[in-house]
Amino acid sequence: MLGAIAGDIIGSVYEWHNIKTTEFPLFSGNSRFTDDTVLTVALADAVLTGAPYAEKLKEYYRLYPRAGYGGRFSRWASSGESAPCNSYGNGSAMRTSPAGWACDTLDETLSAAERFAAVTHNHPEGIKGAQSVSAAIYLARTGSSKKEIKDYIGRMFSYDLSRTLEAIRPGYRFDVSCQGSVPEAVIAFLESTGYEDAVRKAVSLGGDSDTIACITGGIAEAFYGPVPDDIARKALALLDTRLRDVVTRFTEQYITTRRR
Repeated sequence: MLGAIAGDIIGSVYEWHNIKTTEFPLFSGNSRFTDDTVLTVALADAVLTGAPYAEKLKEYYRLYPRAGYGGRFSRWASSGESAPCNSYGNGSAMRTSPAGWACDTLDETLSAAERFAAVTHNHPEGIKGAQSVSAAIYLARTGSSKKEIKDYIGRMFSYDLSRTLEAIRPGYRFDVSCQGSVPEAVIAFLESTGYEDAVRKAVSLGGDSDTIACITGGIAEAFYGPVPDDIARKALALLDTRLRDVVTRFTEQYITTRRR
């Protein structure tokens, strides 16, 4: 989960200032956590406490109202309504990494990802995006190869993972839909050689940089192992005590004990 959070923080600087290179500072004075981190931690908190996820989403929205949420989510979270908003935005995919760690089987992972996504993103593409990322994390942490992950995600979710970053990068533009960003994030992981390289490749695509790097970083952590110490230390330092405490507790309960 910290891999997703660090990816969000690293990508936050470049969301509105896209770059098309892997050569850039990982952290700067403007690096910050965004709604990707807040809602990922909200899910982790819901898993740890058993609280309804919709309640946790609204609670964390109130706690961090300026984290950069999308308009549709903000309207839902600030209202008294609990019905989902039929979104297919990549918000369901960016926040789902805890589901990939907390479940014991792939079927349970898919079911949990759908359940957690559908409280807001009940559009089929929104659910598919969350399931694909959660499944990739589950497969990565349980020893599947990149080829096995690629074949499963491509077959199960009909994502075209045959493209290369070199081919995608020049024409890629800002796209907050699951179908327009999740496959690209997965491809960034598939072409990577380590956690840092994965996040650099994700950011280099441009577009919704923090969310793509969040998704890629979550999968990369599950595949390569713990986030490198220097990156983990800097990312954790940018979280407040509340967020950091949930990350620590979730990591101790679900991640440290489940390393392949």
